[in-house]
Amino acid sequence: MNFLVAEPDQGTRLDQFLSSRTEFSRARLTRWLKAGLVLVNERLRAASYRVRLGDRVSLIVPPPEPSSLAPEPLPLDILYEDQDLILVNKPPGLVVHPAPGHRGGTLLNALMHHCPALAAVGELSRPGLVHRLDKDTSGVLAAAKTALAHERLVQQFHDRQVEKTYVALVWGRFDRQEGAIDQEVGRHPTERQKMSTHPRRGKPAVTHWRVLQEYPGPLTLLELSPKTGRTHQLRVHLAALGHPIVGDATYGGGAARFKGNPRLQTLRPLVTRQLLHARSLRFTHPRSGASILSEAPWPENFQAVLDKLTDLH
Repeated sequence: MNFLVAEPDQGTRLDQFLSSRTEFSRARLTRWLKAGLVLVNERLRAASYRVRLGDRVSLIVPPPEPSSLAPEPLPLDILYEDQDLILVNKPPGLVVHPAPGHRGGTLLNALMHHCPALAAVGELSRPGLVHRLDKDTSGVLAAAKTALAHERLVQQFHDRQVEKTYVALVWGRFDRQEGAIDQEVGRHPTERQKMSTHPRRGKPAVTHWRVLQEYPGPLTLLELSPKTGRTHQLRVHLAALGHPIVGDATYGGGAARFKGNPRLQTLRPLVTRQLLHARSLRFTHPRSGASILSEAPWPENFQAVLDKLTDLH
C-alpha cells in the first residue's frame, strides 16, 4: 500500500497517518512499524516520525497471522449484526474469552465459528473484542468484524463515548434516589484476584447510580451508568459504598448475607450468581455514523429473583 503525504496531513505522526488512511488498528500498525514493514521515502522511520509534505509512505501488509483459538458451534443470542459488527446477549456463567482454566467453550470461540473473519481483527489473543463482561455478568456485548469497526469502537470506548447501562440488585437501602461514586479502582494490595478502591496504584473510575425499586430484605434494584470501564468497577464501587451486589461472594454479597434473614431464605436457592446485567449499549456506528442502541432482555434467573421479591411485598 502506497501513500503520498498531502498538505492537510503534514506534521502528523506516522502511526496516526497510517491509521487514518487504512482500516488497521493502531496496535497492529505499531507492530508492523517495529517489524520494518513501513518505509518513508525508502527509509525506516519510527512511529513518532512526523510526516512531511510529499513524503512517500509504503506499507507492506503481511498475510493474516493464524489464531490459536478454535471456532466452536456454540449457541449465540444475536441482538444485532451487520458487515462490521455483532452484538450478542451474553448469558451468565459464560466466559468471554479463553483464559487459564477456560481454554474453550467461551463466547469468543462461538463468535469465531459464526464469523470466521473475526480471527484477523484486533489482537490475536482476543480477536474482535472491544470490551468485556465478567463471567457471571449477563447482557449486551459488542464485537467488531472488520478492522475499521475494531479501531473506531475501541476509540469510542477509550474516549468514553459509549453509553453503558446496567441493572443490579444490591443489599441495603439508599438515603437518596441517585448519586455517583468517584473512587479509583486498581488491583487489591494483598488479594491479587480482586480489585479494590484502595489500591497501591489505581485508575480513576466513576459510576452513576439511580434507584429503580426497593424490595424486602432490604434489597434495592439499581440502574448503573459507568463512565469508565475498569475491571470489576461496578462490583467494587458498590461494595465500597456498603451495598454489594446480591450473589457476589467475592465482594461481600454472597450467601453469608442471607443468614439471619428468614424472610429471604426462599430467595437463596434462586441466587446462583451476581445479579448484574448489562442492559444496553449506545454508540456510533463505525461506518455509517448512525446512533446504535442495543438492549438485552432480563435473563430468566434474574427475573425469577425479582418475581419472588415481588411476592414477598
